[in-house]
Amino acid sequence: MKQRLLDTLGIEYPIVEGGMAYIGDGKLAAAVSNAGAFGQVGSAGRSLTDFEAEIRLAAELTSKPFGVNLPIGEHSDPRERVETILKYKDQIRAVSISAGNPRPFIPVFKEAGLPVMVVVSTAMHAAKAEQAGADILIAEGTEAGGHNGPAELTTFALIPQAVSAVTVPVIAAGGVADGRGLAAALALGAAGVQLGTLLIATEESPAHDNYKQALLAARGEDTTMMERSVGGATRVLKGSYIDEVLAFEKTCPTRETLYPYIKGEKNRLAVLEGKLEQGYAYSGQGVGLIEEILPVEQVIRKLIAEARATIAALPSL
Repeated sequence: MKQRLLDTLGIEYPIVEGGMAYIGDGKLAAAVSNAGAFGQVGSAGRSLTDFEAEIRLAAELTSKPFGVNLPIGEHSDPRERVETILKYKDQIRAVSISAGNPRPFIPVFKEAGLPVMVVVSTAMHAAKAEQAGADILIAEGTEAGGHNGPAELTTFALIPQAVSAVTVPVIAAGGVADGRGLAAALALGAAGVQLGTLLIATEESPAHDNYKQALLAARGEDTTMMERSVGGATRVLKGSYIDEVLAFEKTCPTRETLYPYIKGEKNRLAVLEGKLEQGYAYSGQGVGLIEEILPVEQVIRKLIAEARATIAALPSL
């Protein structure tokens, strides 16, 4: 399955950049692809014009394959983003779909010659996505930063169940922040891994330095979930702003009354402007493994070397 993943995406290493709002720009996507992995331009948190500009920037900065992420639920009319993606189909290698029902969109992209990856959080969703035509599945455990599935299955529990439920490659996401995580994912049957938090803490990432330093200072227990009061599960860094959000959630709000606390602008303030006391910043539980800010290429090389060393050192049964 690993080779099938590599061939489908045209990459050297079985590593995919997660589709991150605000952070997943063209520069970071190109850096990931240039390092032999699969970069992705995120559409969340961007105007249509900005989304196009970041796709063009990625294409200018790399000759390697890269993709785009379409979080359906983050856009009032995702069809506009679909048209933009189709406009640049010759520059894009694949599309990942998240945060919504992918079924109406999968055939549109596949007819344009674009392989489709779908983010899932249960084995049942994995099977349904494959039936709908997904070429690759990204099974995301609750350790992941950002939006998670309400079932909150851990990566360790989710991956083997998802792998057993489908016949297409499964990418493991959630909590992977070093080569041991990659080795473990492969042992669980995954074809590769998706990285998020680890790539935020890189030199090429557009994240504000306050955000990057907060990630360096954080331990694994320094994340928490918000939006549970309205049926969601969004993993973020702990902090004074999150204390306010969680206190308000105890009042049993509706999604409408909670929205001012969780709207995208609050995320942008924290991650791009560094105003962590005024907004929320995503982080996965693997954050405790991040020790320094490095160039993307060095991060990828280090992760691959660690994975190989881990696999070589495994004891026999």
